[in-house]
Amino acid sequence: MTKQTGRGSLLEVLAVFGRLGLTSFGGPVAHLGYFRQEFVERRRWLDERSYADIVALCQFLPGPASSQVGIAVGIKRAGILGGIAAWFGFTIPSAIALILFAYRVTAIGDVSDAGWLHGLKVVAVAVVGLAVWGMARTLCPDLPRATMAIVAAVALLAWQTPASQIAVIGAGGLLGWRLLREDSDRQGSASLFPVGRTVATLCLALFTTTLIALPLIERVVSSEPLQVFDSFFRSGSLVFGGGHVVLPLLQAEVVPPAWVTNEEFIAGYGAAQAVPGPLFTFSAYLGTILDGAPTGWPGGLFALGAIYIPSFLLVIGSAPFWDNLRAKTGFGGVMRGINAAVVGLLAAALYGPVWISAIERSEDFALALGAFGLLAFWKWPPWLVVVLSALGGQMLASI
Repeated sequence: MTKQTGRGSLLEVLAVFGRLGLTSFGGPVAHLGYFRQEFVERRRWLDERSYADIVALCQFLPGPASSQVGIAVGIKRAGILGGIAAWFGFTIPSAIALILFAYRVTAIGDVSDAGWLHGLKVVAVAVVGLAVWGMARTLCPDLPRATMAIVAAVALLAWQTPASQIAVIGAGGLLGWRLLREDSDRQGSASLFPVGRTVATLCLALFTTTLIALPLIERVVSSEPLQVFDSFFRSGSLVFGGGHVVLPLLQAEVVPPAWVTNEEFIAGYGAAQAVPGPLFTFSAYLGTILDGAPTGWPGGLFALGAIYIPSFLLVIGSAPFWDNLRAKTGFGGVMRGINAAVVGLLAAALYGPVWISAIERSEDFALALGAFGLLAFWKWPPWLVVVLSALGGQMLASI
């Protein structure tokens, strides 16, 4: 299959990400695997190196990395409106499910021990494993980069804090600058993002101003909607390390002021594990049940928008500056080092939380191995493998 070139349509972006939003189970690391298979392997919207560059950028930024990667891919494919379409398609399905759950109209109940849910955890092992394998073959083809990836994975497994990801990626870039400059002075200057510097600067200024000004305005203006917006905006602005890291931030924002009880918070978190798409859509559930204004489904959409606005501002705001760095002669070594560190990051995540939460017995490993074979060698579409793995998990639970 030849690489697709040119811009795509908004409808195309919306349709592809909508399907991913309905089938991408397994959490943020698994989402990166689904994205890679869809946009690098299948549709060829990006090559391996460009995709790794986007992942590296979004690992540097605060916020939900997988959602930001999706926004960036949408921008690459169809401009800023394409980024919005990508976010809408990937995010809204799970947001709707969690809003409905908040209204108690879905009879999900306690799904923590459901066989089908365990099957979805198992297929995430196959998806992430395939992503690590494919990216390692392309981005770590020699001994120095393979060594950097392994050391990065070991460091992340030994030092499990949100700051460790940023530190390891930064160290990878520094080592790449020192060790990989000789063979990588021509990284290629093709633009990843069709975003101008003026728009980017305005987005960064708006992000910084909003983050600083909202707490100050709250001291003067007594407004519950403003307080809710500030709480979710700040949570989306200050979290590093993936969707699960935002949970304590959100809990500290919504439980102490009695907007949500702790029992309601935990129940919503359990439901969020059972739906596809990004974990940040948990905010839609919280906004719906909020004991204040706004509430109901408008409150759910309000909270969802507030927590995601920082992601848009940061991705769009950093886009042209990241392109400028990529285009500089000599920066190729930095990018190769960063990309090797990203492979190590995914390898560490393959073990925790993906593997340890899914592989409990030999039958689980057999199911994961079968899913990996269907994806890697038989080239079955991910959505079908997801469905079969859910059925397989249910069958194993009934044995």
